[in-house]
Amino acid sequence: MSEAHCYELIADCRLRAATDLFAHTWDPVVLAALQGGQRRRRELRAAIGGISDKVLTETLHRLSANGLTERHTYAEAPPRVEYGLTALGQSLVEGPMRALARWVNEHGDELADAQERAVRTLPID
Repeated sequence: MSEAHCYELIADCRLRAATDLFAHTWDPVVLAALQGGQRRRRELRAAIGGISDKVLTETLHRLSANGLTERHTYAEAPPRVEYGLTALGQSLVEGPMRALARWVNEHGDELADAQERAVRTLPID
């Protein structure tokens, strides 16, 4: 597919695949929680708060399928499993996610104000 055609059909583009990484609420949160290094599931849940075990499982599977996280199993008794970022996941956290965090710190109040104004001006049916 040519690059020009890609821009006409955004759904077929790498840009769409990249933006989908932020479409799931918990994906960036789990990635950020793994930024400090490998963690066990219970450590992740404690660090994140408010995420159910089912949603954490789904999120870890989705992130792994996208090559952003990996599962490390240790042959111990009892077995130990930890999750960590891949090099690709680390690059996402250190690049676009860090840039987005800077933007939110700089413009978050403006964004919240605009959203509040929009809610106040919605027509009531």
